[in-house]
Amino acid sequence: MYLVDTDTVVYALNGVPAVREAFERTSTQPKAISVITYGELHYGASKSAKCEANLAKVRRVAELFPVLDVTKAVVETFGSLKARMDSKGARIGDFDLVIAATALVAGYTLVTKNERHFKSVPGLSMENWTRRPRRS
Repeated sequence: MYLVDTDTVVYALNGVPAVREAFERTSTQPKAISVITYGELHYGASKSAKCEANLAKVRRVAELFPVLDVTKAVVETFGSLKARMDSKGARIGDFDLVIAATALVAGYTLVTKNERHFKSVPGLSMENWTRRPRRS
C-alpha cells in the first residue's frame, strides 16, 4: 500500500519513464494521496499557464486514487512527531510532516523522490520510484 507524494504524481503526469514503470509494476497494490498532496497539486495547476487543463488532470488524479483526509489520528501523530523531531533538531515543513503522519497512520509506504527530507521521520517506510530497480 502506497501513499504517493506530490512530486511522484507530477513525475507520473509528466511521463517520467521510471515512475510510469513503477506504477505499472505496482498496479495491483492500493495507492492513495494525502489531501495535502491534492491541495499542492491544485495550487500548482491553478498558477499554471494551462490552468483549466491542469485542474482537470488534478481532478482525474483524485478520481483514480483515494484522497486521505487529515483525521484526528493523523493530527495527533503529527503533533507527537513534530515534538520528537524538534527535540532532536530534525525539522521538516508542517505539510510534509502531515503527509508523513498520514502514511504512518494508514500503514502505507510513502513514495517520494525527497528521501533526504523525509528520512528523519521515525518509522516511515519510503520508496523512490524515480530510480529504476536494479536488474540481477
